[in-house]
Amino acid sequence: MAEDIKDQNCELKAKLPAKYDWYQTEQAVVVTVLVKNVKEEFLKVNISESIVRIDITLPDFEAFTLSFSLSRKIVPDQSSYKLTPSKVEIKLKKLEGVQWDKLEGTSATEGIKTIPKDPIPQLSGPPSYPTSKKGKDWSAVEKEIKKQEELEKPEGEEAINKLFQEIYGKGSDEVKRAMNKSYMESGGTVLSTNWDEISKEKVQVKPPDGMEFKKWHE
Repeated sequence: MAEDIKDQNCELKAKLPAKYDWYQTEQAVVVTVLVKNVKEEFLKVNISESIVRIDITLPDFEAFTLSFSLSRKIVPDQSSYKLTPSKVEIKLKKLEGVQWDKLEGTSATEGIKTIPKDPIPQLSGPPSYPTSKKGKDWSAVEKEIKKQEELEKPEGEEAINKLFQEIYGKGSDEVKRAMNKSYMESGGTVLSTNWDEISKEKVQVKPPDGMEFKKWHE
């Protein structure tokens, strides 16, 4: 009976909303898996010279696996992956500096097809990259990645620092002088943008409530 309940719970798990695409440069093939909020502990990436496998095991979703039998060999020791809150990006170092006609399976290319070092520039729009699908608009995928990254809002101290940076970058000379003077004279406990007020006298140290300010040698 307990086994039946366990099986039912497994069936209720949703499929992980993830999709992938790929592009290539002269030296590498880059596979991008668009998936949100995956922590390192739930991710496993295995890279060999001809096979790449990605396993994601989030508690609330069915186990997710992607496995690629690569059309050409790579150099595993010089390949790597990067995890962000919106994607997993896997960079595969090519064994040969040739263009892949597809990501998986046996390459249909006869002989070596060298990638030109100076490609013909596009007249307008973002650069287009060869992909696993003929005519695939990689720019659309790239825009979606950027959109996901923009939604990753900083929190806590990181958010405060970003706000101060934006104020300083967009502020007038007086705002910048006020911020610099108040921060330096107060030992980092005061940050003001009001130059008329800050310029009149030395800014006093104002530690947070319940804390006492001491110099480093005290």
